[in-house]
Amino acid sequence: MPYVIAAPCVADYSCVEVCPAQCIAPLPDDAAFDRTEQLFIDPDRCIDCEACVAACPVGAIHEASRLPDKWEHYRAINAAHFGRKP
Repeated sequence: MPYVIAAPCVADYSCVEVCPAQCIAPLPDDAAFDRTEQLFIDPDRCIDCEACVAACPVGAIHEASRLPDKWEHYRAINAAHFGRKP
Protein backbone atom coordinates (compact mmCIF):
# COMPACT_ATOMS: atom_id res chain seq x y z
CA MET A 1 0.00 0.00 0.00
CA PRO A 2 1.53 3.35 -0.97
CA TYR A 3 1.99 6.20 1.44
CA VAL A 4 0.14 9.53 1.40
CA ILE A 5 1.23 12.96 2.55
CA ALA A 6 -1.51 14.77 4.46
CA ALA A 7 -2.27 18.20 5.93
CA PRO A 8 0.55 18.69 8.42
CA CYS A 9 3.10 18.70 5.58
CA VAL A 10 5.37 21.73 5.67
CA ALA A 11 7.23 20.93 2.43
CA ASP A 12 10.65 20.88 4.05
CA TYR A 13 11.69 18.05 1.68
CA SER A 14 13.36 15.88 4.35
CA CYS A 15 11.26 13.00 2.99
CA VAL A 16 12.51 13.67 -0.54
CA GLU A 17 16.11 13.28 0.58
CA VAL A 18 15.54 9.74 1.93
CA CYS A 19 13.17 8.34 -0.71
CA PRO A 20 14.97 5.61 -2.70
CA ALA A 21 12.19 5.49 -5.32
CA GLN A 22 12.22 9.24 -6.00
CA CYS A 23 8.43 9.23 -5.86
CA ILE A 24 7.91 12.44 -3.86
CA ALA A 25 7.22 15.68 -5.70
CA PRO A 26 7.79 18.46 -6.37
CA LEU A 27 11.56 18.24 -5.93
CA PRO A 28 13.46 21.19 -4.47
CA ASP A 29 14.87 22.05 -7.91
CA ASP A 30 11.42 22.03 -9.59
CA ALA A 31 9.92 25.45 -10.30
CA ALA A 32 6.72 24.42 -8.48
CA PHE A 33 8.59 23.69 -5.24
CA ASP A 34 8.70 27.33 -4.13
CA ARG A 35 4.94 27.64 -4.60
CA THR A 36 3.83 24.34 -3.09
CA GLU A 37 2.23 24.10 0.31
CA GLN A 38 2.77 20.37 0.55
CA LEU A 39 4.54 17.49 -1.14
CA PHE A 40 2.97 14.48 -2.84
CA ILE A 41 3.80 10.77 -3.14
CA ASP A 42 3.30 9.10 -6.51
CA PRO A 43 1.19 6.03 -5.64
CA ASP A 44 2.49 4.11 -8.66
CA ARG A 45 6.16 4.63 -7.81
CA CYS A 46 6.02 4.28 -4.02
CA ILE A 47 7.78 1.07 -2.92
CA ASP A 48 6.41 1.08 0.65
CA CYS A 49 9.83 1.35 2.27
CA GLU A 50 8.64 3.72 5.03
CA ALA A 51 11.81 5.84 4.83
CA CYS A 52 9.72 8.98 4.35
CA VAL A 53 7.61 8.26 7.43
CA ALA A 54 10.63 8.33 9.73
CA ALA A 55 12.05 11.42 8.03
CA CYS A 56 8.91 13.55 8.22
CA PRO A 57 9.33 16.10 11.05
CA VAL A 58 5.58 16.69 11.43
CA GLY A 59 4.08 13.19 11.08
CA ALA A 60 2.30 14.03 7.84
CA ILE A 61 2.98 10.74 6.03
CA HIS A 62 0.70 7.75 6.51
CA GLU A 63 0.11 4.42 4.85
CA ALA A 64 -2.88 5.03 2.57
CA SER A 65 -5.03 2.42 4.30
CA ARG A 66 -4.30 4.00 7.69
CA LEU A 67 -4.94 7.66 6.99
CA PRO A 68 -6.75 9.37 9.85
CA ASP A 69 -10.40 9.97 8.89
CA LYS A 70 -9.94 13.75 8.87
CA TRP A 71 -7.23 13.38 6.18
CA GLU A 72 -8.74 10.61 4.07
CA HIS A 73 -9.35 13.07 1.22
CA TYR A 74 -5.56 13.48 0.85
CA ARG A 75 -5.43 10.07 -0.84
CA ALA A 76 -7.29 11.62 -3.79
CA ILE A 77 -5.28 14.85 -3.60
CA ASN A 78 -1.98 12.95 -3.83
CA ALA A 79 -3.17 10.75 -6.70
CA ALA A 80 -4.62 13.74 -8.58
CA HIS A 81 -1.29 15.56 -8.38
CA PHE A 82 0.09 12.80 -10.61
CA GLY A 83 -3.00 12.68 -12.85
CA ARG A 84 -4.24 9.42 -11.36
CA LYS A 85 -7.31 8.18 -9.55
CA PRO A 86 -6.86 7.01 -5.95
